[in-house]
Amino acid sequence: MESLFPVVVFLAIATLGAALARRLGLLAPILLVVLGLALSFLPGFPQIHLEPELVLIGILPPLLYVAALETSVPAFKNNIRPILLLAVGLVLFTAFAVGFVLHLLLPQVPFAICLALGAVVAPPDAVAATAVARRVGLPRRVVTILEGESLVNDATALVLLRVATMATIGTTVGTADVAVEVLRATGGGILIGALGAVVFGFLHRRISDPLLDNALSLIIPFAVVFTAEHVHASGVVAVVVTGLALGHKLPQLLSAASRLQTGAFWRLVRFLLEGLVFLLVGLQLRDVLRDLDEPAGSLVLITVAVLATVFLTRFVWLFPATYLARLVPRIRRRDEAPSPKIPIIIGWAGMRGVVTLAAALALPLTLAEDEPYPRALFIWLAFAVIVVTLVGQGATLPMVARRLKLPQDDPVQDALSAAGVQQQASRAARDRLEELADSAPAAVVDRLRRVQEDRTNMAWERLGGGERETPSQAYGRLRQEMIDAERDVFRAARDSGRIPEEVLVQAYRDLDLEESLLRQEVDQ
Repeated sequence: MESLFPVVVFLAIATLGAALARRLGLLAPILLVVLGLALSFLPGFPQIHLEPELVLIGILPPLLYVAALETSVPAFKNNIRPILLLAVGLVLFTAFAVGFVLHLLLPQVPFAICLALGAVVAPPDAVAATAVARRVGLPRRVVTILEGESLVNDATALVLLRVATMATIGTTVGTADVAVEVLRATGGGILIGALGAVVFGFLHRRISDPLLDNALSLIIPFAVVFTAEHVHASGVVAVVVTGLALGHKLPQLLSAASRLQTGAFWRLVRFLLEGLVFLLVGLQLRDVLRDLDEPAGSLVLITVAVLATVFLTRFVWLFPATYLARLVPRIRRRDEAPSPKIPIIIGWAGMRGVVTLAAALALPLTLAEDEPYPRALFIWLAFAVIVVTLVGQGATLPMVARRLKLPQDDPVQDALSAAGVQQQASRAARDRLEELADSAPAAVVDRLRRVQEDRTNMAWERLGGGERETPSQAYGRLRQEMIDAERDVFRAARDSGRIPEEVLVQAYRDLDLEESLLRQEVDQ
């Protein structure tokens, strides 16, 4: 009971913080981190020491899995070059740069452990990228690149961290050892992820109960990551591969009822976990400061140097990676050079998060032969990078995006494409209806023809724009009033004893489904 109470308190605070952020027009992750920082010094407030395994095994897999499920595989493939340049090249570049700077400032500390800290602070966080980038309203391709980077870069950083840690504790690490570690982590993760997609795809196809589908979807990320970690492969890579593969095939794997229920379930899980993660990051400040004994002047100098290196390396890497690749004619023909605004906004969106803190807490207590090193300082540096990038860059990202006046996705073009495809879909539906028309009453067939015609008209109406109410919007407004009237009658009948509770529940369910469909059509 006592151990459960703080969890409930944290979830309640995360929920209230997210609600307050929406009311104030702020980004929830930033407000929750600041709230956690403030609560960490509140006397008597419960504290939780963040265990690395809790984050890397308990929280990260479901968040990575749902992010991968919602990632467009064609868009991911089309942007694989910039994604890998950021997720692999930039992570290595940042890690070595931070390692060199830190070793320069602390020459008595071995380079290997300095490189380990570089690996800790190098990858932007998947949770932060997903939680912030979409809410800012960045162009679709920028969001795809940022999300793709955040799905893959943790694997690069954790493999490098593992190799660097092996060197710090006295294990001889040669080129062959590094190659074997990379192959086992990455290759093994890909193989286990592909196997997970096959196995769980097969199970999803055989399940028709939405509740069972929902339960299976919760099990998948943990089953995949446990299997990968058991053979020392990358659980991050495995979960991402499984999520991408299943997400691409999800319309064929799940029934309509399962997709609706699973989608609602994962929205709730992501909302609660994201809120909890950012709140917990802020709450670690008291623990981080407690063991810190570095002189103030030295602490400020080292912190500023690491922060500057983390910030600048992203831009130093991005511009050559963006424009030098276009010197290759084949790449230039296929993908024209973007405006400098694009690498600027991608560079500004390098927020770090809870994975960085968890990796820092997993640093070894001592080096080879029990040699001490300033571990508390290293954890502080990781914490400072998280807070400054998330609060500083995350809070200013909307302003930077507005100042740059980024080219936005054309909603008219999206609506035109959707209307064209809907026209083809309606034609296919009508052809199928005509094939089966003799098997149903004429009145039913006529009604279905009108429904399909209304769907086609609705798609073309979205092209009209303007403030004038469209026929579909008028239909939605009036139908909503009718649904409310029906609910009142059913509720009064239940209260007077004319119908049992079960009848009311079924009637409300049918009306709720219709209302949710109406709201989706209005939102589109």
